[in-house]
Amino acid sequence: MDLPNREKCDDDVTSDLCRRFGSIAVKKGFVTIEELNAAVMEQIDDDARGCEHRLLGSILYDRGMITEHQIEAVLLELKKTL
Repeated sequence: MDLPNREKCDDDVTSDLCRRFGSIAVKKGFVTIEELNAAVMEQIDDDARGCEHRLLGSILYDRGMITEHQIEAVLLELKKTL
């Protein structure tokens, strides 16, 4: 197995799930598009600095923009699409 290809696949899947997480969170009215964009930029900045990758839900939660209950609701909705 070629590990770089596996990592690329994992990155693609994670990126797709993050986009869908953000889309669902906005559609449900849990966050605004501006809040989501700020969280995405923070995620990109963290990754560029070599920090441990954080999921959008974690960033939004850490910033006080989304609750644990809302994250669970988004994840339940996301699970239905898998």
